Amino acid sequence: MPPLVAAAAAALLVVPASAARRPRLWPSRSRRARPAEARAAALRALPRRLELWPQRLASVESTPPPSPAPPEPESISSLDAGSGGGDSGGDGGGGADLGWLRVFPHVLTASMANFLFGYHIGVMNGPIEDIARELGFQGNPFLQGLVVSIFIVGAFFGSLSSSALVDKFGCKKTLQIDSIPLIIGAFLSAQADSLDEMLLGRFLVGIGIGVNTVLVPLYISEVAPTKYRGFLGTLCQIGTCLGIIGALSLGIPSESNPHWWRTMLYAACVPGFLIVVGMQFAVESPRWLAKVGRFDDARKVVESLWEPSEVDKSMEEIKAVVANDDSQSSWSDLLVEPHNRVALIGGSLFFLQQFAGINGVLYFSSLTFRDVGITSGALASLYVGITNFGGALVASNLMDKQGRKNLLIGSYLGMAFAMFLIVYGISFPLDEGVAHSLSITGTLLYIFTFALGAGPVTGIIIPELSSARTRSKVMGFSFTVHWICNFLVGLYFLELVNKFGVGAVYAGFGGVSLLTALFAYNFIVETKGRSLEEIEMSMSPATPGKRE
Repeated sequence: MPPLVAAAAAALLVVPASAARRPRLWPSRSRRARPAEARAAALRALPRRLELWPQRLASVESTPPPSPAPPEPESISSLDAGSGGGDSGGDGGGGADLGWLRVFPHVLTASMANFLFGYHIGVMNGPIEDIARELGFQGNPFLQGLVVSIFIVGAFFGSLSSSALVDKFGCKKTLQIDSIPLIIGAFLSAQADSLDEMLLGRFLVGIGIGVNTVLVPLYISEVAPTKYRGFLGTLCQIGTCLGIIGALSLGIPSESNPHWWRTMLYAACVPGFLIVVGMQFAVESPRWLAKVGRFDDARKVVESLWEPSEVDKSMEEIKAVVANDDSQSSWSDLLVEPHNRVALIGGSLFFLQQFAGINGVLYFSSLTFRDVGITSGALASLYVGITNFGGALVASNLMDKQGRKNLLIGSYLGMAFAMFLIVYGISFPLDEGVAHSLSITGTLLYIFTFALGAGPVTGIIIPELSSARTRSKVMGFSFTVHWICNFLVGLYFLELVNKFGVGAVYAGFGGVSLLTALFAYNFIVETKGRSLEEIEMSMSPATPGKRE
């Protein structure tokens, strides 16, 4: 099914629960004569039946073709709630909807890996000069850049290997195994007495982060109930933001203590141990359990985390998808429809995200703040981190209300506006104070709008669009593209700024942001309020019940 048709089908599924319980609107098909009293009663009821006709029509149109059986009222209510969002979730009660609390401890434990990701992004922000001085490569910008960027090289290889680990061991055990390079790498970096030891430690940390950035959004998408999947998926972005803020806050003493960086790197070992212990008590993905034939265990997980009314329907959908994809997947599957389409969307989203300039803006933000008198790089980065965190919190509230597609489009339009605002402040003859104010406003607006959609939605929607058969490989491929583009932007950003100027580079970022908004409008399918299996069946060109 084409993406736009799939989105329309999802919209038609949202019908009032009362419509599902309506009596038949037409008399029996039998043409036998009826008594006069019955005919008179039918004529008196005719106006009421005609009044109900539009509701019945909507109900008929929204019925999925493969399954003529009437849906249960509870299932339709659940779809309404998931699609409409809201505090009460459409349950009809006036109280707060706390159904997400059952799954929250599990996804919170997993998202600690994203906290580590953010922490390792921010940990080098302040003390890199102290590290260079102590390890003997001070004044060498190439080696300083290598210490930072070797992390990205490790993440590249981690992303490539993630699929094999997840398919073999499952999400839970892979998260525990992957904590080993995170702990060892942080410890080696903290103990380093030479550049080689520091590079080895950072490379190992990068491998762990590369696996986790693939694994955590995949795990959350497969464990979270449909109704809360968007909200819980934003924990990846929130965890990353908190990790950056934590590293920047912990790094403040490094401005007066040149050896403080070792303490910061030792501290990075702690979340790794917490992940190992915490995931021992977390559930495994029910989709992975079903994929390896452990249907009873999968049902126990679903019963423990999801609404009772969803259990039977969800297990039937999971079993149907597993039955249609009974063989092992391979990387060559990404060349076949519909997996190639999803892989192209995933890779494109990360390609466009990186070339929309997020890392360049983050790099240049300290210089922007310095122009207005904030000379502390750590303090400027802390302002940026708090803005990023605020945007992620707003996104968590909107994800299951406005939908992924709307947030993605609005986010990139906001980023484009922010870029052009900065360009205006830089390129036109304005009062210096006004120009600086526009630059600061544009920078913070860009980061805030990035956190609303471009950051969290990209990681959420790719596993949602992927099939159970190829989900880990599509995620691995997409994040591999992310790390390559991340590395290229970091490598050439300053060179482009020196050659063309900040205004021209930022104008290019704004243009890419507009292009991405157009891409999302034309190619992204809305996934809000739809189960992973429903999305997979709508994306598949195969007839129901048959292999692709």
